[in-house]
Amino acid sequence: MIRSTLLTLLFVFTTNTAFSQNVTAAEVRSLLEGRDNEIKALVGPEGTQHTDVQREKLKNIINDIIDYDAMAQIALQSTYEAITPEQRKEFVELFSNIIREHSLTNLDIYRASVTYGNITIDGNTSVVQTTAVLKNVRTPVSYNLEKRGSMWHMTDMAIDNVSTAESYRRSFQSIIRRRGFDALLDNLRRRSEA
Repeated sequence: MIRSTLLTLLFVFTTNTAFSQNVTAAEVRSLLEGRDNEIKALVGPEGTQHTDVQREKLKNIINDIIDYDAMAQIALQSTYEAITPEQRKEFVELFSNIIREHSLTNLDIYRASVTYGNITIDGNTSVVQTTAVLKNVRTPVSYNLEKRGSMWHMTDMAIDNVSTAESYRRSFQSIIRRRGFDALLDNLRRRSEA
């Protein structure tokens, strides 16, 4: 009797866990697909001219899911904890401004068709594997997401297996090692104003 009850409880627990993971995977996919569809609708076909209002809306849809603070922690490594809260705040603002501006330099990439592969759920984090196809070129793109409350946030993305946060880390750490954090901030200020 006890063994049968334990087996029943185990079955219910594993079934509910699998079901909740499937629901979460569907939720993650739905979020990314909805975002992709919104972007594609605004980008329009090749040659579409965009107003300033449309460009700003595109920037928001593309970038508002990104957790710049999490990416900054990866990019700065131990420097993140060593700098003052004011420096950290300025760094994250400059970093996010640069990424937001850069996101509109090649609108063609948002016209790619996207196929969803494996969506891995581990507690409140998810890794989503996709393949983007543009002009017969297939590019693997993966997203690292973290759920806080009811919202999913992107903490990193990898294109052709190259992590965005890690790419910034290599670049930023090189400047910090050679010239210090203040030089990095000055560099980002100049890039942000350009």
